[in-house]
Amino acid sequence: MSDTALPQAELVVRTIAQTAVDNETYFSELDAVVGDGDFGYSLARGFEIVLSDWDELGYDDAGSLLKKTALVLTKRIGGTSGPIWGTAFLRAGVTLTPTPNPSSDEVIAALRAAIDGIKQRGDTDLGDKTLLDALVPAVDELEKALNEGAPDALERAAAVARTSAENTKGMLAKRGRASYTGERSRDSVDAGAVGIAVMLEAVSKAWEEAGQRA
Repeated sequence: MSDTALPQAELVVRTIAQTAVDNETYFSELDAVVGDGDFGYSLARGFEIVLSDWDELGYDDAGSLLKKTALVLTKRIGGTSGPIWGTAFLRAGVTLTPTPNPSSDEVIAALRAAIDGIKQRGDTDLGDKTLLDALVPAVDELEKALNEGAPDALERAAAVARTSAENTKGMLAKRGRASYTGERSRDSVDAGAVGIAVMLEAVSKAWEEAGQRA
């Protein structure tokens, strides 16, 4: 890594990674209701490598940090989660210009690129009962809040992610192992959507504690 400071990008990625590791059991238990129960385990195995190898990632700006993270996740996360999360980080990283701390517009563009990557890689869309059902509404709210100049933009996005994740209960799963259970998939929330909510809540809290502004 160069001497260029990347406080915002590093804060976000490290918080996401630590949250995935800390919630391994919780995410797996959620996934086990109608899935194969490995979501939390797979996610934790990938992100713990991101944390342990942090000093060897070799990045100079926010975009390259995301791209290096994507490589680790793609290699280390098993099942379908690896390609999905790896693609999301890669698309976001490729979209960002070489800068330590991207502008609000650049962040939204990167998140939109990540969403498009997830849709294409997973052959899925909003309403299929996946992590998109929390991520898309959260990004919509984040963009709205940033355009309004709201100081609590991340907190608002996290709140929408949580509500949206809870609203996946009652939805019919159309992708992943949960889709094999048919109508029974309506009885629980989607683990991936809850994962997005938990991560955004953690990022919002860490951001506030660090005295950052969205």
